[in-house]
Amino acid sequence: MDEIKQKLNDFGRKREPIFFVIDFEAKEHYIKPLKSLDDDIFFSLKKEIKPHFNKKLPYRFTPIDYPTYKKAFDKIQEEIKKGNSYLINLTFSSKLEIDYTLKEIYDYTDAKFKLYFKDKFVCFTPERFVEIKKNKIYTYPMKGTIEASIPDAKEKILNNKKEMAEHVMVVDLLRNDLSQISKKVEVLKFRYIEKIKAGERELLQVSSKIKGELKENWQDSLGDILTSLLPAGSITGTPKKSTTKIIKEVENYNRGFFSGVFGVFDADELESAVMIRFIEKNGDGLVYKSGGGITIDSDPILEYQEMCEKIYVPFF
Repeated sequence: MDEIKQKLNDFGRKREPIFFVIDFEAKEHYIKPLKSLDDDIFFSLKKEIKPHFNKKLPYRFTPIDYPTYKKAFDKIQEEIKKGNSYLINLTFSSKLEIDYTLKEIYDYTDAKFKLYFKDKFVCFTPERFVEIKKNKIYTYPMKGTIEASIPDAKEKILNNKKEMAEHVMVVDLLRNDLSQISKKVEVLKFRYIEKIKAGERELLQVSSKIKGELKENWQDSLGDILTSLLPAGSITGTPKKSTTKIIKEVENYNRGFFSGVFGVFDADELESAVMIRFIEKNGDGLVYKSGGGITIDSDPILEYQEMCEKIYVPFF
């Protein structure tokens, strides 16, 4: 963490435009000036407009079995009942079979934020991490997903008590996170709906918008700002420190860069995203890492189904 903080602070003080990728535990990282970016990295931080890709790109996935998931779910419930956490994001790795390379997947996918990293992984995420403009910092937590095709889907997701509680906890967590590094923190929009593409399906995603005011010359503290917000609250839980420890014990696998962050600092502004919707090379094959938030009111069968439903490739 200290090395990451120092590098980001140094580039910030020099007002040097950079690209950065930081893993979930803030141990592994890639931070380089944009002018000397490696040629095996491709990214997009805005939704692209491309002609529809007419080919079908079939894929198959094999998630962990339900008993294994249920065992981890039950451990989480025990920790929640002990008061060690109120919300825990539980994720697992599923085997993915698809007849395309990671670069081809990157080229053919449609998402707000995309990253292809050195033929190691690709992500196509709908979730922004933080955005900094005109000395103001914004974050947009996403919690709550439902298929758009379900009758009255918007009303059902917004009126679901479990989803409401989960979203409130994440908003409160991120509001507190921003309060550590900014002033006049406020929730500008609470629980609004965004539509995202999920393969051949469409999903409704519930988000909120939170703002804080940074001091002038915030660039001098770029590393302090970003590292104080890691790991991202929406893919961790609350309280963050104890929940992160529980995650490492219960998931029993290495998240790596999955659920970390990537972005660009251009000397005046910053844009970044959370690395979810994530495909990674694992030995000779591919894995897809996914999951969801667990609270005391969660149903294990529904949470398992949500983990599986989040395994999709949003092709054009």
